[in-house]
Amino acid sequence: MGHDHDHASATSIRHEKPLWWALALIASFMLVEVAAALATNSLALLSDAAHMATDALALGIALVAVRLARRPPDARRSFGYVRTEAMGALANGALLFALAGYILYESVHRFLQPAPVGSLGMLVVGLLGLGVNLVAMRLLKAGSGESLNMKGAYLEVWADMLGSVGVVVGALVIHFLGWTVVDPLIAIAIGLWVLPRAWTLVRQAGHVLMMGVPDGIGLDEVRVALSEVPGVVDVHDLHVWSLASSQASMTAHLVVGDGVDAGTARRRALGMLHQRFGIDHATLQVEDGECDGPDCGSGRAHGHADGCGHGH
Repeated sequence: MGHDHDHASATSIRHEKPLWWALALIASFMLVEVAAALATNSLALLSDAAHMATDALALGIALVAVRLARRPPDARRSFGYVRTEAMGALANGALLFALAGYILYESVHRFLQPAPVGSLGMLVVGLLGLGVNLVAMRLLKAGSGESLNMKGAYLEVWADMLGSVGVVVGALVIHFLGWTVVDPLIAIAIGLWVLPRAWTLVRQAGHVLMMGVPDGIGLDEVRVALSEVPGVVDVHDLHVWSLASSQASMTAHLVVGDGVDAGTARRRALGMLHQRFGIDHATLQVEDGECDGPDCGSGRAHGHADGCGHGH
């Protein structure tokens, strides 16, 4: 068990430094972009600044998750602090909805009452924002292939990079063609881009907090796979849930045939769960004979093992 936790700790430490650099870049430029949006009267810049604010929150959530993941469980929190990620993501999603609604409201108002836009200032800030996002993407790219947490942060910045491209295009159109209507159009596009991402974030966070089955894992598929482990004749009281977005846990009772060694069956089941489903935190109770009674866990159990890792 110690090896798995040490490896996770080393991975989180390696990811923390690029997250800090990306957060510093995004948060600093967000303040610059807000000031520029007010100076140039650009709603597209303001909406992109709002998008950068959500990126900063996403990076902050990723950092909190990375740091808290290293904290061990205690007497009051036996699972540790892994649910902090889902709680922060839920708050982040709610803020995303509020920002997107504000952007869309202001865009409609700007359509009804067009206002002049400082296209050159908008262009300069848009180009700078594009550069900041590209640097942040570079910082986060390596970790995005190793951690779902890092992948989420990387995709946030990638989406904001598209927003910066929209700001640059809008500034060029306004400067050379004078079509100020493109400014609220880009703002609407960014707002509509944010809304489905906000909904996905809230849905995923709620799924984790409701202890839902992790995405990519089918409960029936797990049941069938366990029943196919040599020596296992029945599977019941099966529960699979998300501790965090990338951490699955499960419990199950396995009934084995007469003469089957409980420890061997348990080790085989744990190895299969690790290899096929990536489940490294499993508690399996092995029973010999038929499951009898409403509990099905108080009969002739050989014992149970914490399957944190596949070597137990």
